[in-house]
Amino acid sequence: MTHLRHAAVVIAASLLLGGLTSWAQGFLPEAVSSFANSPSGWTILTVLLVAAVRPSLGWGAVLGVLSFVSLVLGYTIASELRGLTYSPVYWGAIGVVAGPFVGAAAAAVVGRHPVRAALGAGSLAGVLVADGIYGLTVVDATTSPVYWTICLVLGTALVVATAVRLRTVTTVAVLLVATAAATGVLSAGYAKLNGEW
Repeated sequence: MTHLRHAAVVIAASLLLGGLTSWAQGFLPEAVSSFANSPSGWTILTVLLVAAVRPSLGWGAVLGVLSFVSLVLGYTIASELRGLTYSPVYWGAIGVVAGPFVGAAAAAVVGRHPVRAALGAGSLAGVLVADGIYGLTVVDATTSPVYWTICLVLGTALVVATAVRLRTVTTVAVLLVATAAATGVLSAGYAKLNGEW
């Protein structure tokens, strides 16, 4: 029953937050408006919702998919209510692929296994750092640098807080390698999407 309750809470909150991101595109200050239109924005929301229920790694992966897809559906519904046409297929597919990794990483961060926590935190920090770099280097001419800088600060803060919490040389090394790997992979993905390869 707990799993069903957690799933219901995550789905309902994700639908609501996804809908709010559609509305937020029209009223967020320019400095942070990219939150409502960036991969890191929905990643942050998914991480917070999954981590809040402190699931196991496997259940976190399931909740990650449910959250990410529900965010997309909430966004779609709110956009349609605003008279905008939006297809959830592309981002829904990304949610199905990325959701398990994001959800499992969130579960790992709040879990008790130090190496898993390091891997999870490093992966999530990499999402924030890669998005921040992308924002400051690729879409810098059309967006404010404030949100992208916040992404970099949050990614760095997550690494520092996790390193302080875990303290051992091994886990800190795992954390740093995971952060660098996630940043590299996601930055390469951004470059490929932008035709830089």
